[in-house]
Amino acid sequence: MNTFNINRRRFLQGTTASLALTTFGARGLDLIYPANTLRVGLIGTGWYGKSDLLRLIQVAPVEVVALCDVDKKMLDGAAKLVSQRQKSGKTPKLYGDYRKMLADNQFDIVLIGTPDHWHALQTIDCIKAGANVYVQKPISVDVMEGEAMVAAARKYNKVVQVGTQRKSTPHLIDAKKNIVDAGLLGKVSHVEMCCYFPMRNNGNPPVQAVPDFLDYEMWTGPAPLRPYDGLPHVRWWRTFMEYGNGITGDMCVHMLDTVRWMLKLGWPKRISSTGGIYVQKEGKSNISDTQSALFEYDDLNCVWQHRSWGTPANPDYPWSFTLYGDKGTLWGSTMAYDFIPQGKGEKIHKDVVYEKEKYPEDLTEPTEPKIELNAAPATRLHMLNFLDAIDKGSRPIADIEEGHISTASCILANMSMKTGRPIVYDPKKREIVGDREANGLLARPYRQPWVHPDPTKV
Repeated sequence: MNTFNINRRRFLQGTTASLALTTFGARGLDLIYPANTLRVGLIGTGWYGKSDLLRLIQVAPVEVVALCDVDKKMLDGAAKLVSQRQKSGKTPKLYGDYRKMLADNQFDIVLIGTPDHWHALQTIDCIKAGANVYVQKPISVDVMEGEAMVAAARKYNKVVQVGTQRKSTPHLIDAKKNIVDAGLLGKVSHVEMCCYFPMRNNGNPPVQAVPDFLDYEMWTGPAPLRPYDGLPHVRWWRTFMEYGNGITGDMCVHMLDTVRWMLKLGWPKRISSTGGIYVQKEGKSNISDTQSALFEYDDLNCVWQHRSWGTPANPDYPWSFTLYGDKGTLWGSTMAYDFIPQGKGEKIHKDVVYEKEKYPEDLTEPTEPKIELNAAPATRLHMLNFLDAIDKGSRPIADIEEGHISTASCILANMSMKTGRPIVYDPKKREIVGDREANGLLARPYRQPWVHPDPTKV
């Protein structure tokens, strides 16, 4: 019996498989072992790019045809790991420019694990090249990028799954089904979301020469070119607004997306936010260390709060959401959930699902660095949902439009913080109502020769 069949049998014994069969019915078995080998490429071979790819390898027969990264050392390490993990044992072709990778190969699927400022151009180019796309969150760094990504997916009829895998997290699926949908919360009229992780990387590294193994010009792409002060990956780049949208864009997008999914919410009616750098002023980081945001819906307020200093409000839920209903309260995170009824009733607790025994390759050599074992089952199920949508020609659970709403809402919160005014966005007109200055922030200027995507011309 070959290794893949052994892994397939192991998968069928796991929690993810049970959820796949529940979600997809008997066809779940076909998804775990579809008839055709899928041609796959990866752009961005860092931490989460590799993580997403290796989870896909675990649940489907794929041939990783090519990898792309501007860091040659990172690229070579990823190539070695993939060759040891994929069934064929082949080493993928390696590229430093994703455009050449797309020109040289045909793909069924391309995964995008690059920094946020690259997501829009790469997603649209992959779609135009005929690939279905799995893109990490947040999908964009400005609102018009997101609008263009949705337009491209619809125009070319491609499936785009966003890496907001909380929707595929086993214990949160259970919470939605058995707490929220079952009516145990009653009417939910207030939501709190938070992150209290120390995420600013608030250092002052000196400007230095760019190493010969890194194409820093291509890494920067359409973003402003900062003086080089060390390798931007893994998290140094996230500490600058040039490449992302701060902690709100990075962490609120997950929790807001989860809340929207659980409560069946669309675009917020109005968004407002305040914050800034209140405490950690000594470093180069220019993202806010303290921020509050309010996402308003009919008879419902969703409040976000982050601090990259001090202690969490609830040590058990430092990055989380809380749904307040008139019959009870639900705390939820990547690690657990707790339901607390109003008055008499039974409290319900459920922990994250691990699949260490089912997937020992997650823990044994050759192992990937910094694997999130708590998120691996969710990512595997997210990949299965992605494959199912491709097979059916349907929308995946984290469709690009849903990812756009969650991402853009966080971007609009940052815009409110910058302008000092509430934001009302009209998604049909693609404009902010009654605010010329804020409308000028919907699309960031691109560095030449890169051209900002236009949702009317993709």
